[in-house]
Amino acid sequence: MKINGPSSTSSTGAARGAGRAASGGGFSVTVDAADEAAEAQRMAGLDGVMTVSALLALQGVEDPLSRRKRAMGRASRILDMLDDLKVAMLEGAASPATLDNLAKTVREQRETTDDPRLEDVLNQIETRAAVELAKLGRTRAA
Repeated sequence: MKINGPSSTSSTGAARGAGRAASGGGFSVTVDAADEAAEAQRMAGLDGVMTVSALLALQGVEDPLSRRKRAMGRASRILDMLDDLKVAMLEGAASPATLDNLAKTVREQRETTDDPRLEDVLNQIETRAAVELAKLGRTRAA
């Protein structure tokens, strides 16, 4: 749609005069079919992007940063449990609840990350926890 400013009195032509008479003032509005088609085409392209299924699909995509944060949080929990276990062993009273919590956390499925160095550190933490659980399990059995 195209809006023209006030038309001058020097303009000639029946179409321009009819537009001015129809609008009742000094402005005329002309609608270009090509402009309307281009606008409709542009708006139709947005319709496919903004569907509910597309939005839900975008929400389901997980970025590597969130996976990394969750993996680091899990590793931090395991390290905290190992510290608690160390303190309990120094006091001579390693509780079964502490061992059960540590074993449960180690058994949880770990998410993979894109950082090989982080994966290596996570493997070392899990190995240390598994060794401590094995030593305490053998000590309890004896």
